[in-house]
Amino acid sequence: QVQLVESGGGLVQAGGSLRLSCAASGLTFSDSTMGWFRQRPGKDREVVGSISRSGSSTSLADSVKGRFAISRDNAKNTVYLQMNSLKPEDTAVYICAAASDRLYTTRNPRNYDYWGRGTQVTVSS
Repeated sequence: QVQLVESGGGLVQAGGSLRLSCAASGLTFSDSTMGWFRQRPGKDREVVGSISRSGSSTSLADSVKGRFAISRDNAKNTVYLQMNSLKPEDTAVYICAAASDRLYTTRNPRNYDYWGRGTQVTVSS
């Protein structure tokens, strides 16, 4: 049974930072491309970014480039989302996802097989 469990969300002031973690189990993590998505209030789910299974390549949405970074530790079966210079519009539920047996990054949600439940991030102005 595959499980993706996000943590690290919370309330932060604008300009602040948070680091989200997603712990994976029940899958071959090192063979999986990982992605981060977010669901903002009243909006459709959108991609934040993706990281290749080796961690050598990342792809970030334009809205977060230069502020967010994705990394992974295959020894710990964990993927991270470092969020800096947070803005109120970053307020969302952040969700991690896994695309099994995939080599490269992908920002297409249809390519992901497994999804976590998400962690709430609230940025106050």
